[in-house]
Amino acid sequence: MENTEIRTHKIENEETFGEVRIADEVVAIIAGLAASEVEGVASMAGNVTRDLIGKLGMKSLSKGVKITMDEKTVHVALAINIRYGYNVPTTCQQIQEKVKTAIETMTGLEVAEVNVKIVNVTMEKDV
Repeated sequence: MENTEIRTHKIENEETFGEVRIADEVVAIIAGLAASEVEGVASMAGNVTRDLIGKLGMKSLSKGVKITMDEKTVHVALAINIRYGYNVPTTCQQIQEKVKTAIETMTGLEVAEVNVKIVNVTMEKDV
């Protein structure tokens, strides 16, 4: 039998009428989407290309993303495939900023760090 336990974290809001919880997988998908929007990012490592996302679903976006949470603080580790010709430090800084902003804006959680690891350089041509 497959382990179907989903790790979630409570999001507090002073004006809620009940409890709001968010799954780690959701935070990972937010991070993957934000990172893949940065120019120069070919894909998440271990992830399919953007063309196949529609066919395989959103869960494929969380591949290459590791989320650890304590209380209301999120630590993100991303494995990225970068396109040849893009400046690595600049692209990584843009990834860090975009991921941090997306997670904090969408969830209200505080992002403590976004670590980016470049695992491959792709030679694909833009269509």
